[in-house]
Parts: sequence; structure tokens; C-alpha cells
Amino acid sequence: MSQQGPRHDLKRQLLDGARSRKRSRPAAEPQPGATAGQGRVSERFTRFDAHPGYQQLTLMRDAAKRLGLVDPFFRCHQGNAGATSRIDDREVINFASYNYLGFSGDPRVNQAAIDAVQHYGSSVSASRIVSGERPIHGELESAIAEAYDVEAAVAFVSGHATNVSTLGYLLGPGDLILHDEYIHNSALVGAQLSGARRMSFPHNDADALDDLLRRHRPQFERVLIVIEGLYSMDGDLPDLPRFVEIKQRHQSWLMVDEAHSFGVLGEHGLGLREHFDMPANNVDIWMGTMSKTLAGCGGYIAGCQALVDTLRHLAPGFLYSVGMPAQVAGPSLKALELMHQEPQRVHRLQAISRYFLEQARQMGLDTGESIGAAVVPVIIGSSARAAGLSHSLFERGINVQPILHPAVPEQSARLRFFLSCEHTEAQVDQTLAALEEELAR
Repeated sequence: MSQQGPRHDLKRQLLDGARSRKRSRPAAEPQPGATAGQGRVSERFTRFDAHPGYQQLTLMRDAAKRLGLVDPFFRCHQGNAGATSRIDDREVINFASYNYLGFSGDPRVNQAAIDAVQHYGSSVSASRIVSGERPIHGELESAIAEAYDVEAAVAFVSGHATNVSTLGYLLGPGDLILHDEYIHNSALVGAQLSGARRMSFPHNDADALDDLLRRHRPQFERVLIVIEGLYSMDGDLPDLPRFVEIKQRHQSWLMVDEAHSFGVLGEHGLGLREHFDMPANNVDIWMGTMSKTLAGCGGYIAGCQALVDTLRHLAPGFLYSVGMPAQVAGPSLKALELMHQEPQRVHRLQAISRYFLEQARQMGLDTGESIGAAVVPVIIGSSARAAGLSHSLFERGINVQPILHPAVPEQSARLRFFLSCEHTEAQVDQTLAALEEELAR
């Protein structure tokens, strides 16, 4: 199981070489952080409260305290979080969860978890390749592959780890990863881990991508383009046919992260390919998560059999990780079954999302490039003001999270609304009226 191929052997040699160079430093060479002439390390390099990350967090907390704001993060939901939730012992309208089709908390989905844990126990207790495989894993992966109309799929225990491990393994030195500038952190970390050359292109700018490929494609072996099906910060989507045409012309791979688009786009919720009515095999790697539409946890890769076999046997995030617990796989399998049976949930989600977007725009709110599909931002233009509005709305029984600098540029600070098929027009009207009143203060 230790054989990872020549590309990873090269990575290991590079790392070993770097360690060797560190060990072979001359004794007189000053070490990072050492006090001149004493060989002592500065105290700031031995304390976590002196770490730059903690220092930044402290500054943010102090600024919020001076403004009289309550920390909007890590709010504790006291039950299932859907269109409404219970926080601090009171019910609020909830726009901060990804329960797009309302399957989290559905009694049938809950029962699937109960049945699975009673039959298989609470853990599979090993990596799947060793002895953690259970029938429910194969059933879930077959259902995902069928939904995408591809040969196979593989499920990881974490959505973030799915991107990290897939990109980190498939690409290496000599390869190129081109990604949308708004791509998720998990894809960035995977690209960095791979050792491949990484370049970003302006958001949804296919012409810029085409130009990068025209100039750089001949210099690399494998080239992967990474985009998202629905961007969770802006609620917009890429022109898939254009990206497919570009990747085919430049003999590259195309990967689409459908964390937020599967279950949201298309007549039956089958995602970006259904939205554009395109064959699934026009995209080389489909990625998605179970934590949103599918009411579970984890991620998946869907595509050709060779891709999936490679990841199942060699991707570290699958090979060396314990298998997905049955009570996590069971609900996602049931949610996928119900999604096919009840397409009206998708239709309700799309309708209420459009209603929110239309009403917000009629009020003159800046919703950016959102298409009105589950994700609608209201751009405020100031982190302090966005945080203040989130706090004021929470006091009025509306839970919506602010997105602040540095997550987005300061002028793009926003409130980010996630819609569910269970939201009502009355809840949307109440929310937008309250937001309009608070903005006027």
C-alpha cells in the first residue's frame, strides 16, 4: 500500500532533500527567531497567543466589542436547522444553513440513520480498503454514479478532504492547475499539496482561461481546470458549455465542484449538467458533498471507472482514513432516493430563491451576480456595518451570517442568505422588511 507512483516518489525526494539541507546547516548559521549572539529563540515563537492568526482574531474581537457587537459565529442551534431554528431558547427564521431541500430532520431520513447504526454499529472501525467496507458504502456510491450518469463514484468522509486528497494525489510536479479565483479553500489546499504549478483566472472569465492555456499548456504534462457549479459567496454559476469547449481544445481535464449546485440546479436537481442539458462525460471530474442537499456529511468524486479506482486505492484521504460511518451514509442514500421521488422540493427551492432575489432587487438591494438559486448575497460594503446588521436582525428573530473582510474584499462585505425549499414568501417578506428598516437607521 505504500506504493504511490513515481510522481509521489519525486515529492518524497524533494521533501527529504529539504530536510537534509536543514540538518546540514553550519553550526554558526543563525536559526530563524534566534536572538543575535545568544542562540536563543524569541519568546514570540514559543507562544500560541503570539501567533499571527491569534493576533488577528484578537484585533477582530476587540473591534467588535468597541462597536457593541455580539460575535455572530458559533451560534448554537438547539435542534434541527431548517427554514427555522432554535437558538438561545427562541425560534428564529434561519438563513444560515445548507439544508436546501429540507431533508435534514425529515423523519424518513432520520429513520435511515437509525436503521443503519442499529445494523452496522456506530463506526466501521477501519479504513475501507483494510476491513471497513460495508454494503451501504457501495449502495451510496452506485446511487451517486447513477445520478450523474457516469461509471462510478467514491465517497470520502469529509468534503474538504475530498478536494484536498483528489487534487493532491492526481497532480504533481510537471502539471498545471488552473482555477477560478473564487474557488473553495479545499481546492486551493489540494493544489498546493500536489506540487503542481497553480494559476488563477478572473471569476467566470472563460476568455482569460483560454488565454492562459494558449500561453502555458505546452509547458506542462497534465492540466486540470477547476470551477464550481454554484459559487457560495455570490450565488452565480459558470458557462459550462464554454469551459467544456476550452478544455477539449486544449486537451485538459475539467473538474466541477458541485457542493452547492447538486440538488439546486436543473429540473430534477441534478446540478450544472442538467441546468445546461449537457452529457455528464463532458466533465472529467465531478465533485460534490453530502452535507447540504443530501443531509449527511462527507464528499464524493464521480466520473470514469479508472479515475475512481485510482482514488479508491491510492488517494491518501481515502486510503488512510477510516470509512464513512453507516449512519452517515444511510441518510444521504435515503435523501438521494427522495430527491428523485419528490422533484417538487427542487421546484419550491428554485421558486422561493427567485422570489427572494426579485423582492430584494425591487427594494434596491445589491445582490451582485446571484441568479437566485439557493444563495443570495446582499452586499453591504462595510464589514462593521454587515456585522451590525447581522446582530440587529438576530435581535429581531432572523439568523443570517455576515461575510467580512478578509473573507471578501472590504467593499464586498455582505449578508449571505441561504434559502430552503421550506422557506415561505411571508418569511422572506418579513426578513427583507426588517433589513430595509435596519439599513435606514
